[in-house]
Amino acid sequence: MREVVIVAIAATVGNVLVGWDSSTIAGGMTYIKKEFKLETNPTLEGLIMSISFITGTVVTIFSGTVSDMLGRRPMLIASSIMFFFSGLVMLWAPNVTVVLLSRLLDGIALALSITLTPLYISEIAPPDIRGTLNTLPQFSCSGGMFLAYIMVFSLSLVDSPSWRAMLAVVSIPSVAYFLLAVFYLPESPPWLVSKGRVTEAKKVLQRLRNSEDVSGELALLAEGMSPAGESATIEEYIVTPASDLMANKEAGRDCIKLYGPNQGGVSMVAQQVSGQGSMISRSMLTLSRHGSIVAQAENLKDPLVNLFGIVHDVNPPPLDSGGSRAMLVGDTFQSNDNLNAPLLSAQGSTLEKDKAFGSKDALGTGNNDANQLPKSTSIGGGWKLVYKSADGGRNEKGLQRVYLRADPNAGSAQGSFCDGYDLNADGSESFQASALVSHSVLCPKNISMKPENAAKRTGFGGLSDIGVRRALGVGVGLQLLQQAAGINGFLYYAPQILDQAGVGALLSNIGISSTSASLLVNIVTTLAMLPCIALSMRLMDVAGRRAIMLYTIPILIVSLMVLILRNLFHMSANVNAIVTALSVMVYESCFVMGLGAIPNIVCSEIFPTSVRGICISICSLTFWISILIVTSSFPFLLQILGLSGVIGLYIIGCIAAWIFVYLKVPETKGMPLEVIIDFFAIGARPE
Repeated sequence: MREVVIVAIAATVGNVLVGWDSSTIAGGMTYIKKEFKLETNPTLEGLIMSISFITGTVVTIFSGTVSDMLGRRPMLIASSIMFFFSGLVMLWAPNVTVVLLSRLLDGIALALSITLTPLYISEIAPPDIRGTLNTLPQFSCSGGMFLAYIMVFSLSLVDSPSWRAMLAVVSIPSVAYFLLAVFYLPESPPWLVSKGRVTEAKKVLQRLRNSEDVSGELALLAEGMSPAGESATIEEYIVTPASDLMANKEAGRDCIKLYGPNQGGVSMVAQQVSGQGSMISRSMLTLSRHGSIVAQAENLKDPLVNLFGIVHDVNPPPLDSGGSRAMLVGDTFQSNDNLNAPLLSAQGSTLEKDKAFGSKDALGTGNNDANQLPKSTSIGGGWKLVYKSADGGRNEKGLQRVYLRADPNAGSAQGSFCDGYDLNADGSESFQASALVSHSVLCPKNISMKPENAAKRTGFGGLSDIGVRRALGVGVGLQLLQQAAGINGFLYYAPQILDQAGVGALLSNIGISSTSASLLVNIVTTLAMLPCIALSMRLMDVAGRRAIMLYTIPILIVSLMVLILRNLFHMSANVNAIVTALSVMVYESCFVMGLGAIPNIVCSEIFPTSVRGICISICSLTFWISILIVTSSFPFLLQILGLSGVIGLYIIGCIAAWIFVYLKVPETKGMPLEVIIDFFAIGARPE
């Protein structure tokens, strides 16, 4: 996985520039005001600060749609070019008009990086480390802020600092960003598959996964072009050794045969549990009938949240604690005699039994190793992609895809199910597995993706799907409430808050100016962010996105309350300054752990490939509009309500964010994107 980690780090260079820009403009604005005498023209001062946000809002409207048409990589290249030219223009800037032009170009670069980097990383990352890799943009942004504040602080100590050089330095790392984007970053495999460029997608996956056999993930990307519809069901299977099933005369019907690449015969079979309902349905029924306070609180959640939660937390007990081994491709059968007629051979996984399958490989790429279904079915996070005939083995009505997952808490079953392909039926025992079953886009006549299935769900027409609309509600809500928590009010107006608390005066005792003192506080604050984000990266795929937000938002509320309640106590000026600085530091550090990073991560995970760019644009548009409202309203609200009143509004925003996350935001850790999408589709149905 080293290659995909390096690619993700390279993609986040743009986010380093985002953090660098926000810090340099905040530090350089003091000198711009002095040179162009903007102290008496606050409107023009505000325009210089906000024009990047205005531009970003406009660009965001189109960026997702354009990325769906042209690809993710060209948009990252365009971002690097805009960063480069914005720095050059700022270096030359003889007047305010040219400064505004530079900020406009900068807004384009910011919008493209902020919108598309999480999307790109989500599409290249394996499910097991997707959360960790997608926290890199937040870490890079904070790292860029830290480095920029160091530079601005150093320049503030000289007699005549050059604000033009301060703001133009961004052009230097933008050249490295451009070279990486052009010569190193590959195009997103899901986007390539969506455009029918399957051979290219296969090569990219082989590079990113460092494996020749990526057939399972490649098939998964094709399946992702057609999310589950009304026919999707959640089923429960008993997975058992073939020898055990043959010995049981009553269990030989309607099973799925499971294969591994090194076995010539059937090693394991899966039989659907009948008469009990699915594990998830029974768990939800038990939950709804439980009379405890906890159960009542659970019932307030969106059913979609409970559905995802049960997948992660409520697991079927294993029938036995023994081991079973990894699975491959399945097909239903009607009698025990068929157990001796393997569907796939050991060498080429060739379809020997049913010659109705045509001469193309699993995705219609026309390779010479014909007649293949995927040899590797591991799709990450303990999930397997297997197939069964939709009509009981006659292969006349197409295939059904089965996203299969064993009980992750059954130690031996988990290890054997998720790892390796050394099938050994002899010492293995049965265990339970749940499955999401829906119609496959692979056609049994030629085993190629049906383009008409994907076409119906592309463009704005795909937004009519109930699962997509539900996902949009989650994404837009997160982006709106992220800004309602007040982070941009703190980032852009923290110097005013700290000055009111006397932090500048406290630090001026060490012989530096008040401006340099506020910059020094920002250096310490951004430095404190980095280990917090590193901790979040470690927990993102362990505790999960939802849990991190639910635990960090209360800390934000406490930090904000301290800023209000400190005025009720008679503290010395020095103590007041220290308490204020610590509260701001804790607030910003915990924010970047949860609400700062996770909304973009979740938004990049919950939309189908065919409309992912459009949906990301809608969510990002909410983000930019919210930023405009928060930053433009802060001075006005500060004048009307005072600092305590504004912070009180931010506390209300944090409380609303916690309630929304608890009730509406599902846990997506460790799940393949295509499985997440199917769960949104099935979980959004009224039943």
